[in-house]
Order: sequence, then C-alpha cells, then structure tokens
Amino acid sequence: MKNALRISCSRGNLKAVRDFVTASLLDCDLSNLQLNQIVLAVDEVVANLIIHANGEDESQFLDIAIDVDDQLFAIEIFDNAATYYNPSTYQEPNLPEYIRRGKRGGVGMTLVNRIMDRVEFTSNGSQNVCRLYKSLAQPLP
Repeated sequence: MKNALRISCSRGNLKAVRDFVTASLLDCDLSNLQLNQIVLAVDEVVANLIIHANGEDESQFLDIAIDVDDQLFAIEIFDNAATYYNPSTYQEPNLPEYIRRGKRGGVGMTLVNRIMDRVEFTSNGSQNVCRLYKSLAQPLP
C-alpha cells in the first residue's frame, strides 16, 4: 500500500504527519511501542526538515510517500531546501554527558538511527530525499 501527503513547512503540520504515519501502520501487527517508535522517528526527521532545512517557511513543502507491506515500512520525504543534511558529518552525542549537563536538543538523529533499520539522505542538487526503513517482520518463535 502506498500513501502520499504534502505539507507546508510549518510545525503545525507535525500532527498531520504523525496521524498519517499511524493510519498507514494500523493494519500491521505492531505493538504500541513499535508503532510509537516509528511515528517518533518520522516526526523527528520531518521536524528537522521543517525547522532547520526550510526555516519554517510555509511557502516551502515536504512531500511524503509511505509504502508498507507485511514485511517493511518505507517512507520517503522530499524537499527542495537549499541546505542538505549530510549524515557523514553527524557525530552521535555522548548521551550520559548530555544528561549530566542537562543539555537539551541534538539527540533526535541518534533516536532515529537507533529506531529505524536504515536511514538514507540523498540530494540531486535540486531535491533532497530522506528515506527511512523499518522491518515489520515478526521474529520466528
């Protein structure tokens, strides 16, 4: 099943994205924890694209496409921002140090990378694409 959604780059649209992802996964046999983790990962990436890549410019849009079957959840998020997130420059924060210092922010991509099985960011110069993948296959007993 493939579903699509287009949103303007406003934080106010994050709930619509969460609802869209949740609805796309309703027919899958997922625990609440699994469902909420996937929704959290997508929400984090979309929020980053809205806030950091597009500066909350509501004249800019994100196009989101979800493909889900019994085995795999795949989502593609397209934008035309001039800035591009390069995951090779990302350095995972020292979480115990963040906690000790009471630091806020900067751990979203760490969560995304831990929740999702594969995270890809690509750009062809005029369009950026983030792809997230999560296996939905249940382990054999």
